[in-house]
Amino acid sequence: MTLLNRFQHALSESISLKKRFAADQGEKVVAAALMLAEALQGGGKIMLFGNGGSAADAQHLAAEFVNRFQIERPPLAALALTTDTSILTAIANDYDFREVFAKQVKALGRPGDVAWGLSTSGASANVAEALSAARELGLKTLALSGGDGGPVAAQADIALVAPSHSTPRIQEVHITIGHVLCDLVDFLLFPEKFGE
Repeated sequence: MTLLNRFQHALSESISLKKRFAADQGEKVVAAALMLAEALQGGGKIMLFGNGGSAADAQHLAAEFVNRFQIERPPLAALALTTDTSILTAIANDYDFREVFAKQVKALGRPGDVAWGLSTSGASANVAEALSAARELGLKTLALSGGDGGPVAAQADIALVAPSHSTPRIQEVHITIGHVLCDLVDFLLFPEKFGE
């Protein structure tokens, strides 16, 4: 296989998975956008969390909400629970790595908030634990997952699952859907900013 063929194969796989996801889960994406917009409109916040590349996606998407996405609008309340190394390492050291997000959700989460967990495998124990803690506190829960969804999807009110076992392809779906959700939330909250 030539380099050009590998490049074309990678893009073809990514496009195919996104098309399959869009065909099967479009209504769930709309439901997720409505849930996020309702939380923000009601004075709630979005807490995002994940590991590795999913941690980077959590931070990326939190920045899109707090700063701006594509339109000029007020900042929206979102934070990534992946950024405070003192909190993360204290919890992991004193308790267990499974608790690094759950303890933050318990400390910061309030009914009306959304806990948004990201896991390419769907098996991240600390993400599932945080979503479970959020549900116990009366928060809404959203998951971006992969494979068959795993324990992470099982803990979410809405689970958006990229049906693949290829980590890069799942991550490509996740960030695309994250961007789509940013756009839909802006459209729901600030319709006057959008043309016909």
